[in-house]
Amino acid sequence: MAEKKIRKIVLAYSGGLDTSVMLRWIKEKYDCEVVCYCADVGQGEELQGLDAKARETGASNLYVEDLREEFVRDYVSTAVKANAIYEGVYLLGTSLARPVIAKRQIEIARLEGADAVAHGATGKGNDQVRFELTYYALEPDIKVVAPWREWEFKGRSDLIAYAKEHSIPVTATSEKPYSTDRNLMHISYEGGILEDPWAEPPANIFQLTKAPEEASETPVYIEIGFERGEPVSLDGRTLGPVALLETLNRIGGSHGIGRVDLVENRFVGMKSRGVYETPGVTILQAAHRALESITLDREVMHLRDSLGVRFSESVYYGFWFAPEFELMRKTIDETQTNVTGDVRLKLYRGNATVVGRRAPRSLYSERLATFEAEDVYNQRDAEGFIKLNALRLRTQARLLG
Repeated sequence: MAEKKIRKIVLAYSGGLDTSVMLRWIKEKYDCEVVCYCADVGQGEELQGLDAKARETGASNLYVEDLREEFVRDYVSTAVKANAIYEGVYLLGTSLARPVIAKRQIEIARLEGADAVAHGATGKGNDQVRFELTYYALEPDIKVVAPWREWEFKGRSDLIAYAKEHSIPVTATSEKPYSTDRNLMHISYEGGILEDPWAEPPANIFQLTKAPEEASETPVYIEIGFERGEPVSLDGRTLGPVALLETLNRIGGSHGIGRVDLVENRFVGMKSRGVYETPGVTILQAAHRALESITLDREVMHLRDSLGVRFSESVYYGFWFAPEFELMRKTIDETQTNVTGDVRLKLYRGNATVVGRRAPRSLYSERLATFEAEDVYNQRDAEGFIKLNALRLRTQARLLG
């Protein structure tokens, strides 16, 4: 049976070299209408003139969607509540942005009555998986066009030559020392000069953070307020999700906080070196964990932590809309019922150190914890507790002689 012809495609479009070429290539290859879609998740790219450029290159329309609030409120905040860290280091900045971008792309495809969606991710990375798992989870029968897996181009020089041949306006050079991805949560750097895991990242690549050794010699103290696990205020001033994260990025970056250099395991099977700047969320993670230390029951905290690896892997692999992830998310939300209070931190040369925490429903009891004389805890009770817990150890020891 012949495959049904595609009539309309919604392309995730940035106006850069790759997606500009894709727009023209898709129109030629599929001979269909192409609607462009640009998601603003805080990448700071210049959006002015993008509509005219897309139309000149062949698009019938361009959607520019401001997803910053949704991104921070529903995705970044969820990861903070879960204390989500992939492979012990990576705070998942790129991984968290992909499902919110792909979700809106599917919504636009429905509005436009499109048959297909297209993205600019390569066939070697994680992003193709993250985009497409979201597409299929939300629209099971959608057709996906992934030019990097289809076309004849091998690299940037081929794309530049194609753009020149077809008079596509792009600002790009054949040599690109590394690739970057930016949003409100972080900036990532991969490839090119960073592919040697022994080589230190060049000092001039960093955009959000000062080098710790060049940061201020004077520490700064800040106070973050939380309600049900979500940050809501800074130094007593209520702020929305976007404004709060932007402010923490600025403050944390000025004190050299949030740099990470790791070799991570991609979902597609290879190892990849990534360098990241995530100042604001680095601070939020430290503060949130400190508040949980006085508001979460021990076994609830340990149970939540046991989900942490699976939760982080699910985000990294692209399973945000999978049923098991929804169950984990609801469970984590339930653990945050009493995680309300304030945390004070000292920011100094790359470190965010917790120096105080308080909560209206704190489980911490100074009367129980004190080393001074008290009448709440009978220390003699510990003897029986220890012997009961040692019973199996003693039995094993006797068996082994």
